[in-house]
Amino acid sequence: MIIYPAIDLKDGQCVRLVQGRADAKTVYSNTPAQVAASFQKQGAAYLHVVDLDGAFTGSPQNAAAIEAIAASINIPFQVGGGLRSVDDVQRVLDLGATRAIVGTSAVKSPDFVKKLLDRFGTEQIVLGIDAREGMVAVEGWVETSALSALEFGDSMKNIGVTTCVFTDISRDGLLNGPNLDSTRQMAEKTGLKIIASGGVSSPQNIKDLKAVEPFGVVGAIIGKALYDGKINLLQALEAADD
Repeated sequence: MIIYPAIDLKDGQCVRLVQGRADAKTVYSNTPAQVAASFQKQGAAYLHVVDLDGAFTGSPQNAAAIEAIAASINIPFQVGGGLRSVDDVQRVLDLGATRAIVGTSAVKSPDFVKKLLDRFGTEQIVLGIDAREGMVAVEGWVETSALSALEFGDSMKNIGVTTCVFTDISRDGLLNGPNLDSTRQMAEKTGLKIIASGGVSSPQNIKDLKAVEPFGVVGAIIGKALYDGKINLLQALEAADD
């Protein structure tokens, strides 16, 4: 299982939000590139970067910070947030990202995802599903659609998507553990490789996710718990390797 330390970008800073609310922001660093380099030094094999401004506005806003992150590390990283066009995806890949995560745009236009897969391939395009009470949330989690997360995941698998970042919004930033049932269901019922996000805050949480690894849960994203010192990266990596 791969552990993905998270770097959430807002106004060029490394921040965390609680349940995606822009009014519940904590700034952790003014130099995200240094945070990225620190994660690499501690043993991270892959990073997860989110352009929060992009998610809220609908177009990427933190190109300079993403470019600086790419220059500071030599491990792969994935980027999501506001990627609504082929040009947006091309731009973040050109900045140095290994994979691009698409969420809202995938909900609004499955054909767009097919176009991305045809152009960039399944290794560079990752689906982002953010779920609130089993339904897909969009536009930086501000809106909840009438689309079932499971049905959406299944439909995306059918057009060629292989990997999905699955976030249970109710757990995000609250440090009370991931939603194991919904994460397992998403992996088991869709056949997608699932990177779990939301609520991971202890070595035990990671071990619990490893228990559902055989069903297709291949990674875990950790954000607030790292920044608040609830768990350090070495502990997380060791739990993932046990």
